[in-house]
Amino acid sequence: MTIRASSSGTALVAGGAGFLGSHLCGRLIAEGWRVICVDNLHTGTLENLGDLSRESRFSLIEMDIVKPLPDRMRVDRIYNLACPASPPHYQADPVHTLLTNVLGMRNLLELARSSEARILQTSTSEVYGDPAQHPQTEAYWGNVNPIGVRACYDEGKRAAETLCFDYRRRHGVSVRVARVFNTYGPRMRPDDGRIVSNLVVQAINGKPLTIYGSGAQTRSFCYVSDLIEGLSRLLALDQEIDMPINLGNPEEYSINELAALITALTGSASEVSYSPLPSDDPGCRRPDISRATALLDWVPVVPVQQGIQATIDWFAGRQDGGDIPNSGEIISRRLVYDHQVA
Repeated sequence: MTIRASSSGTALVAGGAGFLGSHLCGRLIAEGWRVICVDNLHTGTLENLGDLSRESRFSLIEMDIVKPLPDRMRVDRIYNLACPASPPHYQADPVHTLLTNVLGMRNLLELARSSEARILQTSTSEVYGDPAQHPQTEAYWGNVNPIGVRACYDEGKRAAETLCFDYRRRHGVSVRVARVFNTYGPRMRPDDGRIVSNLVVQAINGKPLTIYGSGAQTRSFCYVSDLIEGLSRLLALDQEIDMPINLGNPEEYSINELAALITALTGSASEVSYSPLPSDDPGCRRPDISRATALLDWVPVVPVQQGIQATIDWFAGRQDGGDIPNSGEIISRRLVYDHQVA
């Protein structure tokens, strides 16, 4: 196993203004990379990039990766995090979600091919659907409804994985695929629609905690810094690997247990409000991370209680208990693509 922690090359982060992408951009800048962030700002925000606005080695291209990338661009590393990850956002325009996963992945793989760059695709635990295997290993093919309301995301990510490994076999592109399980932390949107941000914002504002279904369904929650460490190690791994790698926290909690923890940590008097379970919502989700541990020497280190407290503190510090300030208050100038990196 050979993992190179840092470099002075150029890294492209698609979806770099989003929750995970902005944390990754900051990590790469700290390691000495020049970073090009590509984002259409549909769910990402300029606020997330505020700390990078004065970095000479950081630039932003505001564009959609469904469209062709600039012809003259050359990079050394590519991270693809470009796709809405919560059901309300990816279901808002399901056709565009599917195209982002497929055409966007194709465009980035072509860039990797022409640049001879290594590329990482952030896939998802959603490729396992409502799993019949528990915990989920990378060898499990999943149980996905291909025509359901979540299929634009689930099947889009599965197709993107196919493209990655076909480009590897046909064109020799060096690909890494991470199957990311539930991740949370600072910079999640208050309207994100995922369970941690929903419950935290509701508890802070004294609103009923919305739980879909009975709350007995389970998830495994990974703090953002742990996930970014895993992604960094995976793309830095010199060894070529022929399967995706699960990245997530193997500790499993029911949604009712999560709600109780958030209530206790916020001191909220909010009651729980139960709503019907959405279509195709999985009953359980827990990663087997033995491959990540063996190949990357990676395990999550942030306890869930500590990570949830940090997330609560961040949301509590937002304007009006969770609203995102106007981006103009955070960044006074729009970063633009520097043609010298092409």
